[in-house]
This record gives sequence, C-alpha cells and structure tokens, in this order.
Amino acid sequence: MACKSCSTGSCGSKASADSAVSGCQSNGSCGTGACNKMNVFDWLSDLDVPLFQRFHVVEVKFKAGRKEYFRNPNQLALHTGDSVMVDSSSGVQLGVVSLQGELVRLQLLKKGIKDDDTLKDILRIATDKDEEKHRNSLERDLPTLYRTRQIIGDLKLNMKLSDVEFLSDGTKAVFYYSSDDRVDFRELIKLLATEFKIRVEMKQISLRQEAGRLGGIGVCGRELCCSTWLTDFKNVTTSAARYQNLSLNPVKLSGQCGRLKCCLNYELETYMDALKEIPTIEGRLKTKRGDAILQKTDIFKRMMWFGYAGEESIWIPVTCDRVKEIIDLNKKGIIPDSFENLNPDVPEVEKPKLSELNSDLERMDKKYGKGKPSGQRSDNPRRNNGDQKARGNFQKGNRGPGNNPNKPQNKPEGSSDGPENSIKPPVVNAPEGAENAGETTPKPFKKKFKKKFKPRPPRNGPETPTA
Repeated sequence: MACKSCSTGSCGSKASADSAVSGCQSNGSCGTGACNKMNVFDWLSDLDVPLFQRFHVVEVKFKAGRKEYFRNPNQLALHTGDSVMVDSSSGVQLGVVSLQGELVRLQLLKKGIKDDDTLKDILRIATDKDEEKHRNSLERDLPTLYRTRQIIGDLKLNMKLSDVEFLSDGTKAVFYYSSDDRVDFRELIKLLATEFKIRVEMKQISLRQEAGRLGGIGVCGRELCCSTWLTDFKNVTTSAARYQNLSLNPVKLSGQCGRLKCCLNYELETYMDALKEIPTIEGRLKTKRGDAILQKTDIFKRMMWFGYAGEESIWIPVTCDRVKEIIDLNKKGIIPDSFENLNPDVPEVEKPKLSELNSDLERMDKKYGKGKPSGQRSDNPRRNNGDQKARGNFQKGNRGPGNNPNKPQNKPEGSSDGPENSIKPPVVNAPEGAENAGETTPKPFKKKFKKKFKPRPPRNGPETPTA
C-alpha cells in the first residue's frame, strides 16, 4: 500500500492498511510537501457537515510547502491527503489537499484573499496514471538542477539557482533563483529549452523564500519556520531586538537566510505592552550621593539597575515605582538623599551607641549575681543548704552504694572499726601555704576491681607434698 500522506508512493515507503494517515519516512522525495512538511491540524474535521453546506474553497499544498487556494465547483468529496489535479498559474499540476472547511474561510480572512473568480478550480481527483507521470517528472528535478548550474557557471551569470520544479505532465519546468542584481538570462533560456526539450520559466525569489524551499534546522533545534508553516514573511527590523533588550550582534540575530530571524516578531507585542509601565530615562537621576546611570532593565520583573557615576561596576536594583518618584522629585528641583531615603527634610535618627544597647545586659548581671566575685556567698538559701550537705557527705566518704555506713560489710579477722583501719580518701597535695593537707578538696573516688586467680604450679618444679 502506498504512503497515505502523499498519496503518490514515490517516496518509497509503505504504510500498513490498519494504520491511520501516517507521515512519509523519506526525505520528501514525493514532491508534494506532505511528507516532510507540517500540516495544519483540522480541529473541525469531526463535524459532520452535509456536502452542499461545506465551504467550496480548499487549500492545496505543493512541493516545498507552497500552498494555494482553489475552488471546488464540482462538489467533489475530498479528504485531507487526497491527490487532486488543479489548474495552477503554471499549468495543470498535481497537489495534495491540506485543509478544507471553515478553517479555510478563516485563512482567507487572515491573508486577505478574496473569494472571487481569481481563484483557480480543482479539475478532478488524481488517477493512478496522473500519479505515475508526477513521479517521472519528479525524478528529473535533481539532474536538471545540477546540469543547469554547470551552464550558469559557463555563462558566468551572477545568479544562484536554488530549485527546479517540473509540472506533472513534464512539459514545463520552473527554475527558482536568487540574485542581488538584474540578470540577463535570455541565452540561458535558449540553452535550457534546447537541451531539455521543455518550456522554461525563470522565477526570482527572495533569500527567505530560498531558505524555506531548501529547509534546515534552526538554532532552536526545530525545523525552520519558513519551511514548515510560515508563509507570510513580514519585515523584521533591528528595533524589534532593541525593544527586547537583545545584543545587536548580527551573527546571533541572523537566520540561515542571512536576514534577521522571523521569530524576533513573535514576542514583540508582549514586550511592547510590558514597556508601557517602564519609565523612560532621558538622562541621569540626581541624588545627593551622586548621579545615577541606568545600567540594565528587567521588563517583566519591573526592576531597573543603576550605578553611580564613578562606581558603574556596583549596580543597585530599584523598582520602577521608586524610579518614577525620583523622576518627579527631580522635575520639581528636589534632590533626594539616595534611592532609599527620598525625603531630605526629615532629620536623621541617631543610632544608639553600643554601651547603651548593652545596658540591659549589665542590669541583668547585677540582679542575678553573675557579676559578683567567686568568694562571695550566694543569696539563695536553698543553694547554700544543698552545697553544705554535699560537702559534708563528701568529707565523710559517702560516695556510693559501696561506702554506705548503714550497710553491714564483711570485715577480715583482726580488723577493727578504729580510725587506723578505716578507709580514708586519698589526700591531694595541698598547695603552698595551706595549714592542713587533709582539709583540701580530695579527688573523686574511683573504685578499683582486681581479679584474683589461684597460683599455678610450675611445670617442671617439685611436686606439692600431700598431707
């Protein structure tokens, strides 16, 4: 089954019978433009409109994405993707239906095309014989293009041949070229008609149209707009880049055609609406600190960055509302102190000193005794009683459950409860000048555990006498 998208099958791909209208898998060699060109989505195609109530104008697409509008006087039952034979300005040619219905009416209103007798008619639906002739004529495009470029080089003509398009019947060919100067190609037409046995038509196109016919990938990573959906080429000026705060670098602003990118006009209206709320700076803003120079403007955030004269490297962000206030003050002859303080008559509030800020902390220290010397006793009676009890217990040796005097302990034979055999805390060497070493603060008690093992008899020693 031939490719349903181009309805010619010349692209060499096959589409399954169960699949819907699918795109061609080749590079668009079918020549109708439906294989590698983006079609308009018909969102009204599901509406069941009677045949006699349908809009009688149909959009037809040709090679390289060229679209024209034709009337359907015979009320043919057409669908998107059908191949039809039309009476174009160049002659009878095969094309593919790309759009029909009410959307075509909207396209005519948008492009300013009148629905009158100037529109050509659709002759009939293409047959298999018409499609075969169309495939044969498409195979002659590239060989003719290469041979014509050789002839142009021999004649030394200042022109660039971009594309050759044969009609479906193969009796006429249209040669598309671009040139900056006027070209005398009368001798070229004679040579081409003699060699190829066809009628020759030379058609000059602009650089944008040339890029659209050749196609390519843009810097955005997508296919060129002029080769997919863009048909009307509007004028693009450098003012569009200035309004969007873009750097005027011709390398970045130019497309593959060598002209300014068409996408510079896409968001221009949005920027123009946002710029209405941005104040216009004619000169410098005057402040007592110095004259402020505009460095950068963020249109959508409504922020403006200024730098003082002599300190341009330091940018100060200011809102647009504040900038408008400063501009009004400068017009009245009032110079504000800075961007933050706009009223110069208000006296400056003296900042408190560091000693005044710490006065509250000093009062708190005196109140709670943190500022008293270490030898002075505290005024809290509970704290004093607790300290005395802790000291008394520590001096008596009550440091843990093992030294509890109320608990009976196993004492060895011959031991007594006298002071000589009692366990005494270790005494720390008293500092110089101390009278009693025992009164010094002892170290905390550490209980030592020692493992006791029975002595092992020597291996080669004398045996132990038994009783």
